[in-house]
Amino acid sequence: MTTPPPSIEKRIAAVIRQDVKSMHAYAIQDSSGLVKLDAMENPFRLPEALQRELGERLGRVAINRYPVACVGQVIAALSAYVKLPGGCKLMLGNGSDELISLLAMACDLPGATILAPLPGFVMYEMSAKLQGLRFVGVPLSERFELDEDAMLAAIERHRPAITYLACPNNPTANLFDEGAVERIVAAIGGQNGLVVIDEAYQPFSTRTWMDRVGTLPHLLVMRTLSKFGLAGVRLGYLAGPAALIDEVDKVRPPYNIGALNAEATLFALEHADEFARQAATIRSEREKLLATLGQTPGAEVFPSEANMLLVRVADSAAAFRGMKERGVLVKNVAGMHPLLANCLRLTVGTPEENALMIDALRASLK
Repeated sequence: MTTPPPSIEKRIAAVIRQDVKSMHAYAIQDSSGLVKLDAMENPFRLPEALQRELGERLGRVAINRYPVACVGQVIAALSAYVKLPGGCKLMLGNGSDELISLLAMACDLPGATILAPLPGFVMYEMSAKLQGLRFVGVPLSERFELDEDAMLAAIERHRPAITYLACPNNPTANLFDEGAVERIVAAIGGQNGLVVIDEAYQPFSTRTWMDRVGTLPHLLVMRTLSKFGLAGVRLGYLAGPAALIDEVDKVRPPYNIGALNAEATLFALEHADEFARQAATIRSEREKLLATLGQTPGAEVFPSEANMLLVRVADSAAAFRGMKERGVLVKNVAGMHPLLANCLRLTVGTPEENALMIDALRASLK
């Protein structure tokens, strides 16, 4: 008599890690038929003339070959674009997410810890746990500022291999106090850890650490082109001292950047003025939204230097549902951390989208 094969449940129990089974998958909302303002994307597409030019250029890419030369060209073009200091290098990732995972892999020494303020980007914690590293989260203040004393105490106690500081922070959208960041960076340097300044939202911010890369042996700066306007291309980059980047780059999978992605990036950098114009419009719209929300009864808006706004309302779940019923999709971040109770995260869209978003929010708050 043939023994029946194990059920799928038993097979999962036998081969999938328990911590993975206990995790929640990264949630992506269905935006079909809605004004999509939930994921901090650039709302603008390329002008039609540039769309045609890009299409023709991508059609000439040798997709039958592995991407080699084109990736080197992207590194060179990005190095020039960010004015990378001498003695430093860039490495590329499939978005910032892959770079965060590669850093966890490269720094996976016995007992290693990754540290970051909370609330913050969820992938810092997820990558640490998937790699089997300990993650330490240090709560921000009630106004989403760094708790400098708590950060310094955590650095002294846990001596983290990697500390992430997002400037601006996601999902709170604010820049941390520069003096506090400076002192935290110095403390990390004093105990041989690495600090990663995550500048995902740099196109919308007044501050950068890129010009400091190379001046500190433990400083890395990470950016993505997703907020630049290429979310569909999936390309992130990490800058740091050449010797350090060379070591982290050893764990990068070969050919992790596709040839079409590389060519689209090169095209975008050649037309950086168009993306700069888009970013300027988004910054202008952000300021208008800050002013409008500041005068909206029932809504408390927090400072922003990103392409998103954090807003606290009386009942974020009800406001989220009400906005969705009115055709506008935003992000209810209340469940991410206790400090975010009743908070919505609103992406800055086009002027037309922003008007619809404000109307939907106000109607949902009544």
